[in-house]
Amino acid sequence: MDDFKSLSKIVNTDFEIEDITSETLLRERLVEAFAYLLDNDISKMMNILYRTDVNEEKLKGLLISNSNLPSAEVIADAYISRQKEKVETRKKYSR
Repeated sequence: MDDFKSLSKIVNTDFEIEDITSETLLRERLVEAFAYLLDNDISKMMNILYRTDVNEEKLKGLLISNSNLPSAEVIADAYISRQKEKVETRKKYSR
């Protein structure tokens, strides 16, 4: 399975995002999802980030250093980055 399919599969454990054909589109949908969660259900967002094992201190640093960007973009990028790390780890140990 290629990396994008693996990434999509992992993301779909937290979000129901369908018909994603590229990483760019996946990112856009995740930015929308995190923007919604920031405005409407921050505890659910925190739960997703906790279960995903996004490093809280690293995320705080990213939010501060990228204060010119919308928070949802920074959070989505951190989430994607962590999920990509999982894909790589699974590839490494599945051989």
